[in-house]
Amino acid sequence: MNLGQVLFQELKGQNHDVELAGDGEAALARVNKYVYDLMLTDIKLPGMDGIELLKQVKTISPTTIVIVMTGYASVDTAVVAMKNGAQDFIQKPFGLAEIAQKIEDALSLKRMRNEIDYLRHTQEDVIYRTTDIIGTSKSLRKTLHMAEKVAKADTTLLITGETGVGKGLIAGAIHHNSVRSRNNFVQVNCAALPHHLLESELFGHEKGAFTGAIKLRIGRVEQANMGTIFLDEIGDMDISLQGKILRVLEEREFERVGGQRTIKVDVRVIAATNRDLLSLVHEGKFREDMYYRINVVNIHLAPIRERKEDIEPLVRYFIRRYAKEFNKQVSDIDPAALRTLIDYPWPGNVREIRNCMERAVLLAEGDFIRPDDISIAAGPKSEEGADDGQRLSSLANTEKELILDALKRHEWVQKDAAKALGISKRVMHYKIQKYGITHHRWLKNR
Repeated sequence: MNLGQVLFQELKGQNHDVELAGDGEAALARVNKYVYDLMLTDIKLPGMDGIELLKQVKTISPTTIVIVMTGYASVDTAVVAMKNGAQDFIQKPFGLAEIAQKIEDALSLKRMRNEIDYLRHTQEDVIYRTTDIIGTSKSLRKTLHMAEKVAKADTTLLITGETGVGKGLIAGAIHHNSVRSRNNFVQVNCAALPHHLLESELFGHEKGAFTGAIKLRIGRVEQANMGTIFLDEIGDMDISLQGKILRVLEEREFERVGGQRTIKVDVRVIAATNRDLLSLVHEGKFREDMYYRINVVNIHLAPIRERKEDIEPLVRYFIRRYAKEFNKQVSDIDPAALRTLIDYPWPGNVREIRNCMERAVLLAEGDFIRPDDISIAAGPKSEEGADDGQRLSSLANTEKELILDALKRHEWVQKDAAKALGISKRVMHYKIQKYGITHHRWLKNR
């Protein structure tokens, strides 16, 4: 048994997905068809040598990590290999434990690069333990108990509930308690982008795939490899794109936009929707096979109006959060104001509570929130005939206009616009996400 066969058996036994090529030409043929995380090659090969193979592989697949094996007399050649893009080299003879560790270190580096790439192109996200999720209602506790149970399995999940109810928090809690918790939890809002941009966001694109694709981009599915991808509002996904997600679910593979080579991934999919998917199936707007594939386990999150006992702890949590963020002394809420909040039906659910309390803390002048600081669709009409809900919408529109104006005046540089408005970069980023503000320059920089 030669060295290649020994390594093949050893790495396969360590649960790596391994393929063995007999020479450089055979390896190159595979790389032309598939994208690999890592290639282990000898410097001396029959036909094409290891250096030439390395150069061609790094040209075809820049994200593939290469480790070269070399003999004692070939250290200088190994240095040449490093200059041509090899990640590491190992001298023969070597122990199996040594090469296994180098491979594990290289794969860990690749996962880290994917995580950095993900964080560079995403909003700030928080992964929650189930104990971090605010609420005491029996309904919520039942949902969280189910989330803890399914977290340990690796099955596909569908989380249902109205907009703003907290489906992303449940998905984050499931990931946090799963065996994949050390790897990325990648979130994608399927309703936030048009079809052609969502496809690139999910699967990435090759350089030159379309106008503005100035470099290779790793997509969210690839960033989530070994971790979890959360597809929020999947009911809004174009039906043609659903087929490609179905392939990820069933075959664990895909191609980047503009690419021909297949990429293998090991990723858990959690989907969420505020829509009736079965009705969409009957209307021909959602694939039936996709519906049954994602709906292996369904977790439903009830709206906040059906779990009133969760409102007060949420209100107090957001008071603490925004008082700290805005550096204010607000620490409590007037009982009458709290009663108003508890009686209100909250059609926007937790998201609406958050927005309401952010504004209330910002407007509060003392150390507690008064009824006048609360702006919701409750109570009598104002003199102008507009109720509080309409004033709430008007305030939001005014805030959005101020942010847009600042961005335009500062050529869409977010940090400069934030400075002009007297807010932090993080708050500016949050507002941009909140109001769905986009600009072509930001997309190009991804």
